[in-house]
Amino acid sequence: MISKTKSSASSPSLSIISQNPNHYQKGKTHLLLSSPRKAWPSLSNHIKWEGLRVIRGKKLLKDLSTWGIGGPCDHFLQVFTHSQLLSALRYCREHSIPFIIVGKGSNCLFDDLGYDGCVIQNRIEFLERNEPGIYRAGSGFPFNRLGVQCSSEGYTGLEFAGGIPGTVGGAVYMNAGANGQETAGVVHGVEFVTTEGKFQSLNRTDLKFGYRSSPFQNMKNLAAIVAVTFQLKHSASARRMQQQYLERRRLSQPVGEKSAGSVFRNPSNLGVTAGELIERAGLKGYRVGGAMVSNIHANFFINSGQSTSQDMLELIRLVKEKVYQRFGVQLKEEVLYVHPHGNV
Repeated sequence: MISKTKSSASSPSLSIISQNPNHYQKGKTHLLLSSPRKAWPSLSNHIKWEGLRVIRGKKLLKDLSTWGIGGPCDHFLQVFTHSQLLSALRYCREHSIPFIIVGKGSNCLFDDLGYDGCVIQNRIEFLERNEPGIYRAGSGFPFNRLGVQCSSEGYTGLEFAGGIPGTVGGAVYMNAGANGQETAGVVHGVEFVTTEGKFQSLNRTDLKFGYRSSPFQNMKNLAAIVAVTFQLKHSASARRMQQQYLERRRLSQPVGEKSAGSVFRNPSNLGVTAGELIERAGLKGYRVGGAMVSNIHANFFINSGQSTSQDMLELIRLVKEKVYQRFGVQLKEEVLYVHPHGNV
């Protein structure tokens, strides 16, 4: 999971990840942190540790991001079960290695320098149907697959998820939503693991969600969401609605381009979306190097070829500046910039 702080001057206004475990702030996205590291346990490119295969210095983060941007990380490993996740946490804790946990990387901007720590990819992808309308999914299960499957089986509440990249855990963490629906509307319970390696669970009545926010963003001892139970209602129109939402997305968003979805959150209580403000500012097609504001949807920034992380950061900064100058509205990022060293 990810936690982040305000950026330094060299990271224009976009939030970054911090190595300092005291730098938790309200309303941020999920990360795991640790104390300053000890000497690396090995100089080998591959390490075997408690059944895990740890790759040293070879994994490019651009391969883990829908933006296709990012250099190598010092350590990389995948976890497919709860026990493997605990082993990965122990590995990082025992060697004092800062780490982040990612799923599909659909809301992350990695730096071209990579990440000076361990990147753990969540591949906990099981799906269970416990009773009619009740689905329990691993946090690494693809959120779009869950949306399509539930809708195809005649259950409503996740029709919007059919076109959203990312994982179940990420969707719950950010309370993803579209078309008047949001993830929180059908969450029944969430299981998670703490930084101390303890498994805990919370029922829906214990969870307070908001627009693109969840209580997990403020949970200081959160390591990772590991499973989510959803409760959906039967609807004969669920499949039809899911297909309509997906078609609407194909027509209104740059499907197939390298993007991270919506870059900015919609301003509250203004009756106008972030994309509409950017478009009214005349910024569709605006480009910095290989980073460009989509001509289809202005709140989508695309890697049009060889965008660097600095290209994308500068584009985000300039769009925020121009929207503020024109309308007096301060846009707030929905994506997360992962600083290579985690310094503030």
